[in-house]
Amino acid sequence: MRTMKSIFTAMTLIMVFVLSGCEDDQEPGVRPTVVSTSPVDGATNVAVNSSVTANFSVAMDPTTITNVSFTVAQGSALVPGVVTYTGTTATFTPTNLLTESTLFTATITTAARNRNGDAILSNEIFSFTSGLTPDTSVPLVSLTSPLSAATNVGRNNTITITFNEAMDPATINAATFTVKKGTTAVAGTVTYSGMVASFNPTNTLDASATYTAAISAGAKDLAGNTLAATSWNFATGGSTTSLAVVELGAAGNYLLLAKTAINNVSTSALTGDLGLSPAATSYITGLALTNATGFATSAQVTGKVYAADMADPTPINLTTAVNNMTTAYNDAAGRLSPDFLELGTGNIGGRTLTPGLYKWTTSVTMPASITISGGANDVWIFQISGDLLMSNAVNMTLTGGAQAKNIFWQVAGQATFGTTSHVEGVILSMTGITFQTGASMNGRALAQTAIVLDANAITQPQ
Repeated sequence: MRTMKSIFTAMTLIMVFVLSGCEDDQEPGVRPTVVSTSPVDGATNVAVNSSVTANFSVAMDPTTITNVSFTVAQGSALVPGVVTYTGTTATFTPTNLLTESTLFTATITTAARNRNGDAILSNEIFSFTSGLTPDTSVPLVSLTSPLSAATNVGRNNTITITFNEAMDPATINAATFTVKKGTTAVAGTVTYSGMVASFNPTNTLDASATYTAAISAGAKDLAGNTLAATSWNFATGGSTTSLAVVELGAAGNYLLLAKTAINNVSTSALTGDLGLSPAATSYITGLALTNATGFATSAQVTGKVYAADMADPTPINLTTAVNNMTTAYNDAAGRLSPDFLELGTGNIGGRTLTPGLYKWTTSVTMPASITISGGANDVWIFQISGDLLMSNAVNMTLTGGAQAKNIFWQVAGQATFGTTSHVEGVILSMTGITFQTGASMNGRALAQTAIVLDANAITQPQ
């Protein structure tokens, strides 16, 4: 009956990774735990053809998940059944239908161990009461992501299916959940969590391509009912042609360009010209300027320093450069059809970034070093709606001939580069740019407010 099924599934929470080879971080001596069960402890009206599952906090040693460590009992009598283990979920499938209107007790013993040999801290015991009838309702797909006929889908997207009830995790795998481009299968990893199946492509999807995702009738719910097979199409974003560079105009004549201030805390080494407008020379601090006609010099600057109150033609040149800086920012921010959406949910530490248009509606962090890999003519544009934060001692490395002049970081918020970090590319910030002590850059810093320096080595790209 659907009513009993709804009650049963509403109380079900299964956290599972389908591939038994899934990696997890297991610290020796840290005991695994049972994080959820199905049915939940105290459940009633459980369908008599239901399986019983237990989900662990980490991947377990499959050889320890057996009929000895996982049992179901009716009173003092053990229920005959088969125990299987997939990812992080153990499943007990009764040989026969459960007795109607009966209390059952499931037990996971300390014989269950993780891959490091650590046992659960104590026996996990939960009880449930069966109903009167079996579950015969066919499971359904209630939501897909991307939606059917979706366009401009990020090439890094995970494809997901949400079911209307808990499924048998052993039936949600690469054989039942597939993604294809035409007739060519896409390589990927299938996982299952709660009522959501996910397909994570091994490689980035092709740009401007149509894909078909499908879940077959081989997928079953916990009562063994077969899913109504479902398939849908979606199209990726991006472009099959090369991304055009962001034209900097006169802003490209400057290593550092800001509107309100350029403040240097300690001795820096700056290779290239500096510009400040509409603020005056007095808002350039910490560089020990020596004034000349229309510009200034500094022992810390291999180049010239310009401000809005200097002799002609500096003021009009700076006005043009600042206007071009704003135009360049708007160009970068306005590019459409991103190749990559919300990559890493904003945490891109440790990643290798290939050419293309990236977009985040949040802040972006780099807690670990990244690699920017591509050819000499390839272009990267990073659209960041929040802040950009690069942690201390983190580096950007260019490989394959990638050039800093073709890398554009459009940041709506504050761009901050941690102590002794190293950044590559052109920073276009609507707010401020801060280089903390010892940070270095091969690129340009173009800020619509202020730039703060502290013993930094900054060189303009060739």
